[in-house]
Amino acid sequence: MKTKVTALCFLLLLLLAAACNSKKTEPVAPVIDKEQIKKEIQAKEDEFAAVYNSGELKDIGYYAEDAVSFFQNKKPLVGREAIVNFLKSDLVSNTDRISFKTNEVFVSNDGILVVEIGSYTVVDSINTPINTGNYMSLFEKRNGKYYCLRDMSASDMTIE
Repeated sequence: MKTKVTALCFLLLLLLAAACNSKKTEPVAPVIDKEQIKKEIQAKEDEFAAVYNSGELKDIGYYAEDAVSFFQNKKPLVGREAIVNFLKSDLVSNTDRISFKTNEVFVSNDGILVVEIGSYTVVDSINTPINTGNYMSLFEKRNGKYYCLRDMSASDMTIE
């Protein structure tokens, strides 16, 4: 009986030692494809430009409900509704077209947040550039899609 208890204790010690020495597996971080995210953000910019240039801002899935936008020489616009209303008022007398180029993206480790650095060009009805500038936007992935939370124009330059 004493031998069985000794053997059992030895076996438990051996199992305990093996459990302590086993390598702990770290959770695997998701693989972030920065170039794919950059393409996704550029597609959002292209979609936004197409909707804006069409003159009908009926369904703009670009901005999150809680977005804040900073336009030059204007007070911040808070909420998607306020931003869309501002853009609609801008379209009333505007025949110019805008395009956006995503120059760089900075992606969080989990791929949820993305800071975009981009540039824009505004052309008139005969395709002559009349305004260019840079912008910065913060996107957050919600329900599998990126939405703009904050955007601001970093600089504006009128071409004469």
